[in-house]
Amino acid sequence: MEKYGRYAASACDPRLRQLFGTIGAAESNHLQTLSAIGSGSLPQQQQSRQQQGQQQPQQQQTGSGAPAQGSPEWQQDRFLCTDALTTEKHASGLYDTGVFEFADPAVRQALNRIQSEEQGHGLSIYEYMNRNGMYN
Repeated sequence: MEKYGRYAASACDPRLRQLFGTIGAAESNHLQTLSAIGSGSLPQQQQSRQQQGQQQPQQQQTGSGAPAQGSPEWQQDRFLCTDALTTEKHASGLYDTGVFEFADPAVRQALNRIQSEEQGHGLSIYEYMNRNGMYN
């Protein structure tokens, strides 16, 4: 959550700021779910539908507000995206391990949902990077 808040504030492209803000909000929901699991409560599933609704517009937007390729602003946004994508890959792998290690089916389902959302975050970041000549 903190990373995405900082990245939203640091991004040069307004669309990237919005994308990072959306992902940060989803990460806040993930923290709430994990906190509930840690306290012995069953996770709520309605967060998944809310996050999917937030992500759709991000995936459809074009990168027309992006800084010129090769500019210092573009380099900044590219760095943020590369780091965020790496983080999403790592987080997805950790959730995958958790899915296999919990005996409670409701917890496994919640972790699987979060993992799927993390993959969606990674896809959104990749698509932004690809549209803006940042992924090679």
